[in-house]
Amino acid sequence: MLRLVSKRILGASREVLALQILPRFYHERVVDHYNNPRNVGSFDKNDPTVGTGLVGAPACGDVMKLQIKIDEKTGKIVDACFKTFGCGSAIASSSVATEWVKGKQMEEVLSIKNTEIAKHLSLPPVKLHCSMLAEDAIKAAVKDYEAKRAKSTSTESTSEEKVATA
Repeated sequence: MLRLVSKRILGASREVLALQILPRFYHERVVDHYNNPRNVGSFDKNDPTVGTGLVGAPACGDVMKLQIKIDEKTGKIVDACFKTFGCGSAIASSSVATEWVKGKQMEEVLSIKNTEIAKHLSLPPVKLHCSMLAEDAIKAAVKDYEAKRAKSTSTESTSEEKVATA
């Protein structure tokens, strides 16, 4: 009786229903970056050549810390690392982001969009917020580095002024 009613209500055969309730699997790139995350770790946040981006998504509880190390002479990102507390898609997005930023100029990494990360990992729409976190973490890390550089530059010029007036 239940089977007959469910067929009438849903307008589908049992085979179609079975296909609809099959579990969805992560794309192989997500699984690879989750099982073998690249660049996990952290740098000293007080290092003037390190920018730290710490972002989170209150809706799901994911928290991502992404750090970049910059060569001050060339302005290139020479290393990157991350620590992420979250789902497999968040970890994979962080891992991909650290791979993509290495060796690039800071201006270049600001053009990395969450849609590119999501497309690369084949993330479903419900997981797009993970790639958004990665994009936001990159931007926050660059902003942190630039703020440190501006602060150290102003501190140096202030101390030079003191020496000049003495």
